Amino acid sequence: MMTKVLFPLVLVGMTVSGCAKLQTLFPPKAPDIAQSAGEMLPPPEEVVAQPLAPPPPPTATRVADFDTTTPQDRAEALAVVPAPASETLLGATLASLGSPTDPGIWIKTGLVSEITAGRIDYQGQSINIELRPSGGPADGGSQISLPAMRLLNAPLTAIIEVKVYALPATQT
Repeated sequence: MMTKVLFPLVLVGMTVSGCAKLQTLFPPKAPDIAQSAGEMLPPPEEVVAQPLAPPPPPTATRVADFDTTTPQDRAEALAVVPAPASETLLGATLASLGSPTDPGIWIKTGLVSEITAGRIDYQGQSINIELRPSGGPADGGSQISLPAMRLLNAPLTAIIEVKVYALPATQT
């Protein structure tokens, strides 16, 4: 009898745990500010990144609701001027949709160790994008933002292979 009651509850819990909106209801705990030895951690690096699009509204339910980039943001991402001599091919990576609640046009990848300007290619299409470190290995998978997937006309449920290029600092 107890199994009949617990099994449906476990299934519901597993289904709900994958819901992206839970992250807004239950934000992740802040990292500890002290190491186990009691020492203070150094302050996080100050990184000047491109201005972010606003986060999606809490009532967002459609793909268009989650994409809060402006027409200007999208135009800048599509205004690709490849300069093979000045950009660096970092490699290819498999990427899936990242958190739709994380605004902006970005890819989180192990191919970079700090936020930098870049470009990605997917099936003959190219967009300018913010390269964010994932903290994973360079040959690990990547996550790509919802607006970036839409600009590439990639299926949102697909795992896509993209080539990742770093742009020189003067092109940011």
